Amino acid sequence: MENKKYVIGADIGGTTVKLGLFEEDGTLLEKWEIPTVIEGDGTAVLRDIAAEIQKCREKHNIPADGILGVGAGIPGPVTADGVVHRCVNLGWGVFDVRTALEETVGLPVVVVNDANAAAMGEAWKGGGRGSENVVFITLGTGVGGAVISDGRMVAGANGAAGEFGHMTINPAETETCACGRRGCVQQYVSASGIARLARKYLAEHEEESALRSVEKLTTKDVFDAAKNGDSAANAILENVYDAFGYAISAVCTVADPEVVVIGGGVSKAGEMLVEGAKKGFLKYVFYPSTDVRFNLAVLGNDAGIYGCCELLLDSLAR
Repeated sequence: MENKKYVIGADIGGTTVKLGLFEEDGTLLEKWEIPTVIEGDGTAVLRDIAAEIQKCREKHNIPADGILGVGAGIPGPVTADGVVHRCVNLGWGVFDVRTALEETVGLPVVVVNDANAAAMGEAWKGGGRGSENVVFITLGTGVGGAVISDGRMVAGANGAAGEFGHMTINPAETETCACGRRGCVQQYVSASGIARLARKYLAEHEEESALRSVEKLTTKDVFDAAKNGDSAANAILENVYDAFGYAISAVCTVADPEVVVIGGGVSKAGEMLVEGAKKGFLKYVFYPSTDVRFNLAVLGNDAGIYGCCELLLDSLAR
């Protein structure tokens, strides 16, 4: 592997750190995971990453100057200079991750929010490939996202740009979101939110439904029942699609993307979710954005390491 240059992508999560070795053109050569060790004020996981990079060098006979740098994704808001302001999953308060990791690995480092990293990965090699203006929305237990404008990630003043899950779309909501406010997108289109809407609908309506026999109702149960023609499940999802479409229309009015990429666990519902979201979106969207494309994310759990690689390469090219 002499004369070639490589990049390490490191997607740091609360349970595992996903690592990838990439060539400069974005070819993924190897990926692996290590446990996230949360101790020592965040320094233990950084030492573990440094040790893995050294092992990777030795395994592939990469010279000391063969790795251009490390892109790191963090599950929390990150400022443009690589400072994390409170990262609950890793036990970090205000922590200059970029400086600490550069000192530990001895390489240039860029640090980005993990959802932003996944967005850049999908824009570069996934569902948004070929587009310079992308909105990425991830639907999991919560709702995250990112905006890419003219090929660059929009971080915002506090590193919190793209936190679509906490946009207020229903000021009349009486139940509280995990953030402490009411009426957030997350309460309607996340996995937990869809299950909440399903329980509420079943409590307020008397129609027969296969969902009534499910002890611990999940989003998958709702989509599966809807596919089988369950009228209650379809009614629940119409509410979900309307809320999701409304939220996407607001984001697109501001960001004006070419494509909206939808990822996360809920996206496993596939084209059913995409078509439903588009239907809701077209009810509310400002007319210049009516031709926005909707794509499913395709990189899965690898999106973060791809994005970390791309962001490191982009930082070196500036």
